[in-house]
Amino acid sequence: MADAGAATLAKLVPGMLERLHVKVERTTIDGVRAFILTPETIPPENRDRLLVHVHGGCYVLNPGEAGLPEAIFMAGFGRFKVISVDYRMPPEAYYPAAHDDAMTVWRAAIRMADPRKMGIFGTSAGGALTLAMVLRAKQEGLPLPGAIAPGTPMSDTTKVGDSFVTNAMLDNVLVSPDGFCDDGAKVYAAGHDLKDPMLSPVYGDMRGFPPTILTTGTRDLLLSNTVRVHRKLRDAGVEAYLQVGEGQSHAHYIRDDTAPETRKVFEEIAWFFDKHLER
Repeated sequence: MADAGAATLAKLVPGMLERLHVKVERTTIDGVRAFILTPETIPPENRDRLLVHVHGGCYVLNPGEAGLPEAIFMAGFGRFKVISVDYRMPPEAYYPAAHDDAMTVWRAAIRMADPRKMGIFGTSAGGALTLAMVLRAKQEGLPLPGAIAPGTPMSDTTKVGDSFVTNAMLDNVLVSPDGFCDDGAKVYAAGHDLKDPMLSPVYGDMRGFPPTILTTGTRDLLLSNTVRVHRKLRDAGVEAYLQVGEGQSHAHYIRDDTAPETRKVFEEIAWFFDKHLER
């Protein structure tokens, strides 16, 4: 399933790169597969800034180029240089492989640029990984990014949250709380406790988090996951901004670069990064 979906999505990537004037380079960073995306034009204020991207796909989908659309949109619409982590997934590797790969790239990235000038972003599983990376950086005493942008994060893989009920069969991407994404998370977890904050970061300690912008939609099965993270951040005294798309199902904003809603979402995230990342 992952291979078939990736083959279809990867065919769309060249057109996205051309339309958004972004170049991509495959690389390896301390043994981890990654891509470096560079917009054709980088404004002066972004020349020393760097973003790290962790793709979505329920921890089992979107390997290789298939994981690039969101990073392309951020590089193209926001005009930031982006490192996208092509982390290991089942059946190649299981928890905590994706988390470990993302942290390996973060440790390398903070040697490349001032972390105060860096952001982390991702959607769905990538949104959860974004949050988990900050939790781990705190635990390990590593510098934190200047800001983060978790999109509709899989912040509670135990399926707690009102919208798992209210948006079931309305979300035309995830569809059901018992669907493929739930199965994917369980496959990746490989028996690990799903309530562990690394897999369900809403249960982690979010005190001291960097400024955060969250994105979701009114028909998103993970609307409640996103709202609960927003509330937890606010209760912890963190500056947190929530944007909600009318009528949008899960992660609709990373499906088509020609949609005005997509441009709006990424311009909003770019504005947030510009506000909080040092120059």
